[in-house]
Amino acid sequence: MKKEEKTNVMRVLDGKKISYESHSYEPDATMSGEEIAGILGEDARKVFKTLVTQGKSGSYYVFVIPVTEELDLKKAAKASGEKAVSMIKQKELLPLTGYVHGGCSPIGMKKHFATFIHETVRDYDRIFVSAGKVGFQIELSPDDLINVADCTVADIIIIE
Repeated sequence: MKKEEKTNVMRVLDGKKISYESHSYEPDATMSGEEIAGILGEDARKVFKTLVTQGKSGSYYVFVIPVTEELDLKKAAKASGEKAVSMIKQKELLPLTGYVHGGCSPIGMKKHFATFIHETVRDYDRIFVSAGKVGFQIELSPDDLINVADCTVADIIIIE
């Protein structure tokens, strides 16, 4: 039997004795978050994506939102105390965080950045985030994610 592959995120959680369940799937470069939720057999509102921004001050911020939603940059700026924030360029992601696009997790980045998670996280007993590698997700309690990634819960999505 093949030994389960461990990502850095899983090693961080193991080291902190935080309970999680890992899920893997065959990744496709064009796969959306909603498609990943479908593969997992889960409500897409419970699957969260990790976005990295830079504020007007030059500081970086991490925002974790449901894959079905879009980050509201004005609300993100307000939450982070910035005049404005903008998404970083995809090529900046790996050197800054240690993660690639599609495999970015709020847990275990090269450096800790102020991290905000959308308030709907409180609606669920278990949520999913990237395990730090494309094709891997972890399922854990919202409180555990909030604690390990030192998240601030905030209203940060576009409401239509």
